[in-house]
Parts: sequence; C-alpha cells; structure tokens
Amino acid sequence: MSPFRSLSGPSLTSPSAPHRQELTAAQQELYDWLADYIGQHRHSPSIRQMMQAMGLRSPAPIQSRLRHLQQKGWLTWEEGQARTLRLLGQEASGVPVLGAVAAGGLVETFDDVREHLDLQAVIGGRELFALSVNGDSMVDAHIADGDVVLLEPVHDPSRLKPGTIVSALVPGSGTTLKHFHRQGGTVTLEAANPAYAPIVVPADQVTVQGRLVAVWRQV
Repeated sequence: MSPFRSLSGPSLTSPSAPHRQELTAAQQELYDWLADYIGQHRHSPSIRQMMQAMGLRSPAPIQSRLRHLQQKGWLTWEEGQARTLRLLGQEASGVPVLGAVAAGGLVETFDDVREHLDLQAVIGGRELFALSVNGDSMVDAHIADGDVVLLEPVHDPSRLKPGTIVSALVPGSGTTLKHFHRQGGTVTLEAANPAYAPIVVPADQVTVQGRLVAVWRQV
C-alpha cells in the first residue's frame, strides 16, 4: 500500500441486514439526521443538538429513540454519554489501522481492525492538485525524491504562516517545494536540507502555487 502522510475513529462492524429491525418514522428521521451530522462533523452530536434538530423541548423523546435505535441494531450508545454514539449499518471507509508498530522492539500482532484513517477528511471537498517531487532538498521535512505531494491552491500568500511548505514558481528557477517566509518585500524559500542555500527573491517575483496538505509515498 501507499500511505498518505498527512500534514493535517473507531469503526464498528456493520451488522447483517436481518439483525436490523425496521424503524418508525421518528426513529428513521433521527437516524438519518445523525448520519448526516456525523458525516459532516466527524463526531456525534449532543442530546441538545438532537433536540433542536428534531424540534423537541425535552431530552426524553431523544433518549427513547436512541434506546430503540440501539435495540434494533442501528447504533451503539452509552446512555447519558451522547458523544459515545456510533452508527451501525454503514460500511467503514478509509484505510484500516491494524495496530501499532514500535521503532525499537516488537509489539503484539495485528488482531482486528479497530480504526480507519478517513482520507476523505483530508481530500474531500478540497481543490487539490498533485506534484511529483524531484530531488532531496526537503528530506528533513520527511519529503523524499519520488514522493507525490498534494497541495491546495493559495489565493492569498499574505495569509500563509511563516514556514508553510509551498510549491512556488520562481522565474529562471522553475517550480520548487520549500518552506515559505516573507519579510516586507522579500520572500525566502528555505530548504529542509542544509546542503541547499535559501532562495531569496523579491516577493513580486514569486508565484505561490499551492500549500502542502499531504504526501504520498510509494513503497
């Protein structure tokens, strides 16, 4: 596999369809809203947020619906702790995290998939583009020759934080991937390798094409 190294939860096995009982209209309404909310925010809502969404003034009906949804196999929930709510019946997406690996010794072998890396959270809805990395000027930033970098277009370079890794077009030098620093009317493009000297140019001669979001490495 080729993992993303992002410069930016738990998943439960979906029960088989026969184990999920049919829902009432009210239960289905809440479940659909929960699925939409969790899909957008990547975490479960509070009871109060559910009450507001369903137009209710008391938590009792929400708690009742949650209990029925759990009993019918549509979600899991620790009563009194809304943030523990997890939907069932949905296919887990993303890259499975199979366990931990130690840099020094051995750890336990992989058992079951407990978590997924949701790459959609990194990529989805963003206007990204990719460039292939040539050279070793960014090795100390863990970006190596042959890596593919994902970048997000930069529309206002003045809002970039100092040290942001960017793809920049410099007349006479082409496109380069460097740490971006600006002071007054001067831009310094700094490598992450002491073997390379910084590139110092007037700000009006630099076109910042994109800000680094993630790195893809083929292994």
